[in-house]
Amino acid sequence: MYFKNQKFMVAGLSKSGECCARFLLERGAEVYLYDDVVNEKITALMEEFSSIGAHVVTAETFTDATIICDVLVISPGIPIDNPLPVAFRKQNKAIIGEEELGAMYLRATAVAVTGTNGKTTTVSMLNGILEKASFKSVACGNIGKPLLGEVENLGFNDYAVIEISSFQLETLSSLRPHIAIITNVSEDHLNRHYNMENYIFLKSKILRNMRESEFAVLNYDDEIVRGFARSTKAKIVYFSMRERIDGAFFENGSIYFGNEKILEVKDMALGGVHNIYNALACVAAAKLLGVDGATIAEAICNFKGIKHRIEVVGKVNGVTYVDDSKGTNVDATVKAVQSMREATVLLLGGKDKGYDYLPLFNSLKESRVVHAVLYGENRFKLLNAAIKADFVSFSLCSEFETAVRLSQYIAKSGQSVLLSPASSSFDSFANYEERGDAFKKLVEGMNEAVEE
Repeated sequence: MYFKNQKFMVAGLSKSGECCARFLLERGAEVYLYDDVVNEKITALMEEFSSIGAHVVTAETFTDATIICDVLVISPGIPIDNPLPVAFRKQNKAIIGEEELGAMYLRATAVAVTGTNGKTTTVSMLNGILEKASFKSVACGNIGKPLLGEVENLGFNDYAVIEISSFQLETLSSLRPHIAIITNVSEDHLNRHYNMENYIFLKSKILRNMRESEFAVLNYDDEIVRGFARSTKAKIVYFSMRERIDGAFFENGSIYFGNEKILEVKDMALGGVHNIYNALACVAAAKLLGVDGATIAEAICNFKGIKHRIEVVGKVNGVTYVDDSKGTNVDATVKAVQSMREATVLLLGGKDKGYDYLPLFNSLKESRVVHAVLYGENRFKLLNAAIKADFVSFSLCSEFETAVRLSQYIAKSGQSVLLSPASSSFDSFANYEERGDAFKKLVEGMNEAVEE
């Protein structure tokens, strides 16, 4: 792509949008910037980029800019049926995302990870294995570090372990990973993708460009993911907790790859069935990259997990507070609940993503959850599902902070409070990280009050 001869509109100045604008401006492209969110950070970025030649697009100049610009570089947060990409599509102009731009210039070997749940943990765990094996590797993509920002730092002998969301897959077509991992597929983002068929199609896109010399690492126990084997030319390597398959599998408390025993699950720092699945995926990918079993075992067993995913953030009056703000869908929350070892007060709620919450409450009846605090924009939808499931131990409030403080009075010593909302954070927060940080701050405030 010859940058100096094209005009780009960068829409959305989040981390990925900021990275795209810098990348394009540094290469002499003419860049137009648009964001319908106005805050101090975005205003400062607009001013900074304007000083080095970018054009700021306003509501008044929006239509003219769509006619002038050749390529739309869209933030993952902007749906493809938004009026902006629709306007570009009507003119038969290119619409790409940050990861697509990054894929065009990536020299390193790509290991791409997608799925409904487990992406961030799998990416972080696998990157830790590669670093332990003395590979030059970086965890990037949807994990919070844009791929495009790393392409200049990685050479042909290096590795990019890339987390890819369904939002990013909407505009991603050039990536050809050497290894693609699909962790699982369950109901998510239906408010964005409309139905499961669209969502499943997007997840399968990661396999589209792969050749016979590349590898698709697929969850054998997930019927949808197992079916993706029919959608790729890549060699299939499965991972499973239920079957002794050709790949990575769990048997008698241990993880194997082929005939090689890699590690005993009891030695892992992380608990929960979901983390065994993450470890299985990582074992398969790492062995395909030539990492020895002892190195894999050491890295996995010492891996402590990621922020906001079943993370203990404090203990107050004998009650343990656990941050699973990353649990933004029903399946993730069910897995978080299953990992709890004490009676638990569960915090549920936020912005609805189009779920049926009845299966969630049916599963809670068989769990260690003794009470649920329902809050947020979707609290009444959650309430209706709880009633239908005959789950009667719940409280209802509107605000997140009120829900956390209410849980403090409900939970008893020896119990836990789990924030695993099964909902997005966008009714009150910019992202799940901000929600998790707010939870931690409230817990810290409880501790300070107790110490006084």
